[in-house]
Amino acid sequence: MNESGVWHAQQAWLGRSARDVVIEVEHGRIKAVTENAPPPPEATILEGWTIPGLANVHSHAFQDVLRGRAESGGGGDFWDWRRKMYAAAAEFDSAAYLKYASWVFREMLEAGITAVGEFHYLHRHGNELGEALIQAAADIGIRITLIDACYLRGGLDGRPLDDAQVSFSDGDVEHWVKRVEQLKDGDGVRIGAAIHSVRAVDPASMRTVAEWARKRGAPLHIHLAEQPAEVDECRAVEGCSPAELLDREGILGPDLTAVHAIHVDEHDISLLGSQRVNVCACATTERDLGDRVGPLRALADAGCSLTVGSDSNAVIDILEEARALELDQRRATGRRVIHQPEELLRAATANGMLALGWDAGELSPGMLADFITLNQPRRSTWRPLEPAYLIYGYSACDVSNVVVGGKTVVSKGRARAGRIEGRTRAGRIE
Repeated sequence: MNESGVWHAQQAWLGRSARDVVIEVEHGRIKAVTENAPPPPEATILEGWTIPGLANVHSHAFQDVLRGRAESGGGGDFWDWRRKMYAAAAEFDSAAYLKYASWVFREMLEAGITAVGEFHYLHRHGNELGEALIQAAADIGIRITLIDACYLRGGLDGRPLDDAQVSFSDGDVEHWVKRVEQLKDGDGVRIGAAIHSVRAVDPASMRTVAEWARKRGAPLHIHLAEQPAEVDECRAVEGCSPAELLDREGILGPDLTAVHAIHVDEHDISLLGSQRVNVCACATTERDLGDRVGPLRALADAGCSLTVGSDSNAVIDILEEARALELDQRRATGRRVIHQPEELLRAATANGMLALGWDAGELSPGMLADFITLNQPRRSTWRPLEPAYLIYGYSACDVSNVVVGGKTVVSKGRARAGRIEGRTRAGRIE
């Protein structure tokens, strides 16, 4: 991901709309950006709207296998869905996961996602499945932050893991550290850490995971307050909310990304905001699971940076995640324009890249040369590049070109990586 070249964008977003933009790339980073310039003879022409690459801050690639398989057989809630998810997690060995993750990452790349945060807890084969994710990302050409999750217990009361959860665990935090230290950053790869949740990791082990990440300047993530049952159990056992528990243990900070943060009260919001915690909303998955709508406006006002993720990958479209962040709150509150379009675009680009540990998300010199072009030929030729129309009028299917590290990896809407064999209609690996 260290290529060089020159591109000429018909329209580009530079924090404002600009026309006839020449983007010069050297060794995978943007060298210069020039507006109102004719295309150099050697330039690749980008017709449409060119913006920074999209960041998918929270993904579980294997959960894509549940598309269409968890929608029959009666109703239920999150916990019913979780049982089906556990069964799906047992289907993969490293060879199968490499193939399946390649399919998922290819769909992400063609949707304009140039970096994915893969929240990984399938550890029954040690690092084999994590390494399969890294290899799949390299094969497809997408950046990956492998957010390796510590998962140690079945609940806040210390109950043991059930049969399905055992395969997620290293047994204790010392074995988690030993295993994760075998994973290395590389070209297009960052290794991050995760506390799976307050219910799955005891306080002392949380501190160890956070210390490991902070010594290395690595991203640190956690599932937080997605379900009221987790909040109730935390109050019953620890005498405080999950956010208060993280504050007590010194986990909160600007390097932490809290995924979901739905069931948080005013005090929780104040704590998260004062510590500048990133919050990742995963609207399409939260809809799918019947989750409630989090107080995202209040979190942002308190000081949190908002990001977005595809989570279970029932939908892979970061523009949809960004507008859903707003639209779901409209239905919950009865109010409109809770977030300005520019704020939603930042959540999908610069904020997300920061949460994943990448110098990307802006078209400016020194940044990684990750950018995408969206094209609606019947419209984009006469409409100026407006964040409002971008967020509310475009989707993943409009992505025509993707550049990662100065290398074109999607052209005319199709990834340049070779055909991946072995996926059936049911989503299984043959």
